[in-house]
Amino acid sequence: MAPVDLQTGIYTGFVIFIAYLVRGVAGFGSGLISVPLLALQFPLTVVVPVIVLLDYLGSASQGIKNREYIAWQEQLPLIPFTLLGVGEGIFLLTAVTAVVLGKALGGFIIAYAIYQLLPLPALHGSRLLAIPYGLLGGFMGTLFGTGGPFYVIYFNLRNLPKHSFRATFATNFLIDGAIRITAYATIGFFQRDVLIFLLTALPIAAAGLYLGGRIHLDLSRESFVRFISILLLASGTVLLLKT
Repeated sequence: MAPVDLQTGIYTGFVIFIAYLVRGVAGFGSGLISVPLLALQFPLTVVVPVIVLLDYLGSASQGIKNREYIAWQEQLPLIPFTLLGVGEGIFLLTAVTAVVLGKALGGFIIAYAIYQLLPLPALHGSRLLAIPYGLLGGFMGTLFGTGGPFYVIYFNLRNLPKHSFRATFATNFLIDGAIRITAYATIGFFQRDVLIFLLTALPIAAAGLYLGGRIHLDLSRESFVRFISILLLASGTVLLLKT
């Protein structure tokens, strides 16, 4: 990775701070915001491992609360298919050019933003859906650092109660994140430049999380999700048009 100039450094710090400020407020969104915006300046093979580590450290520092609410019967079926998805994602990360990966990320971000904006009714699904959503969560999480939406959709389809949803999703993130971090380390993604990037970004992300956790917005959750979706549409479009 080439040395970062002042303008790029300011941009990077701002993106990381806003991404983790949003996560502190809403409990999600750091990867969805930071990965596409940072991919405008850095290769995905640098951005994704850094953000996955930042997210993992943030979640691990908060700990898993309400362990008694974890729905293991929903979590355990995801794990083998997540592993398969991680393997597929690692293969593409090492086999596909940066330009193609960037355009694929742009398309995925746009598709997810449109999905979020659609007025979809509440749905229910079989536990067999752990197969596609586990695969997609592991695959997209490894490739783009943004696999969480697929796990959210799966747990929503299983109609988990509020406390159980939060506890199970937190557990899933720690398991899925550990698998991806191990895979990145195995293929040598955590080079010196990546670790320097991580150490530089860590206090900025921590400041965003801290401040976000103390901000109370008047926006409803629906309005907040709509705002994030519009931001994702813009960043995904830029990625698709980037040469």
